[in-house]
Amino acid sequence: MTRRRFLGAVGLAGVAAVAAACRAALLSPSPSLVPSPSLSPTASAAPSATPSAGPSLRDKIGQMLLVGFRGLTVEESGSIVADIRDHALGGVLLFDYDTPTSTPVRNVASPQQLTALVAGLQAAATTPLIVAIDEEGGLVARLDQRHGFPPTVSEQEMGDRNDPAYTRQQAGAMARTLRSVGVNLNLAPVVDLNVNPNNPIIGSLGRSFSADPAVVVEQATAVIEAEHAVGVTCTLKHFPGHGSSTGDTHLGVVDVTGTWTAVELEPFRNLVSAGLPDAILTAHVFNSKLDAKYPATLSKATITGILREHIGWDGLVLSDDMQMGAIRDAFGYPDALRLAIEAGIDILTIANQQVFEVGIVSRTIDLIEQMVTSGRIEADRIDASYRRIQALKANLAASLS
Repeated sequence: MTRRRFLGAVGLAGVAAVAAACRAALLSPSPSLVPSPSLSPTASAAPSATPSAGPSLRDKIGQMLLVGFRGLTVEESGSIVADIRDHALGGVLLFDYDTPTSTPVRNVASPQQLTALVAGLQAAATTPLIVAIDEEGGLVARLDQRHGFPPTVSEQEMGDRNDPAYTRQQAGAMARTLRSVGVNLNLAPVVDLNVNPNNPIIGSLGRSFSADPAVVVEQATAVIEAEHAVGVTCTLKHFPGHGSSTGDTHLGVVDVTGTWTAVELEPFRNLVSAGLPDAILTAHVFNSKLDAKYPATLSKATITGILREHIGWDGLVLSDDMQMGAIRDAFGYPDALRLAIEAGIDILTIANQQVFEVGIVSRTIDLIEQMVTSGRIEADRIDASYRRIQALKANLAASLS
């Protein structure tokens, strides 16, 4: 059964039942690393009416948040554990480095330590957590040799070699590492085209397979298939394309109007058509060709118009970090939240890496709840995102059972 048929058959009530029934499978990393049944392709169920009995509005909003935190142990991570228990936090994002303090201590010290941390966080959750990480390979690998994990190669190295069998081998090894510690969502592969090799955040870091969309699609396909084979879900990024930029959206607004071309959509379009992605993560780039006012993450014309309606993606859409300078400085946090949700974002990523804000989960839920109850955000938008999130979690659980 394909993922689309599975989700369509299950529906919202069934999604909750499947997630509950398979919770034990989702919470337990595989000590033997025996490959799980391959995840079947694409997206989520179409929106349907919210049942009369179910989660509260605040719980649904909590499920829409993917949040970074500090702590190597559950005991050190008390605030995020409270958010999981008290605010129905939907997911956590792992890092090996704490940017605000410029220290190499965040969530990762060793394979054994990380496995225990993730298991402890999952034990606190009523609804199983999305546990996400950026494990692209090469320079962007949170689980590296310094912490006792196997070496990895960059996407650029895989793309230059352009051997799908080699890429599957490398990606499979990374996926088994992720599975062994309990990570279930990899924020990779990057499918940006390497049209500007001097791009400070993509090309210069070896994060792109190639400038050729055909090579990017072939390599990304190999990565996704390898990760699905062991039960790890994948995220295409950064829609609608970050490869031509000359700036870094971590620091401020980046305008790609003069450098972006429609060919940068091809990897997203072709991989969606093949039914391969589990989620798509947006870029904070501004492009007046697509939206004269807002960057992609906040643009309904880009997320709903191009990604959902034109390309046909009905699955999960994640924002890039909502605390990045391109969003925080230019729009302010409350308005950025509203615009992202209206644009079609399902999961709001709050990395706590540009700034670290204690209480960001409760503050974000309060802000969104107020905007829903006042009519500034439609409740149906929250419901649609909640359904997509629970559908992904149910599919995750089924793939690991």
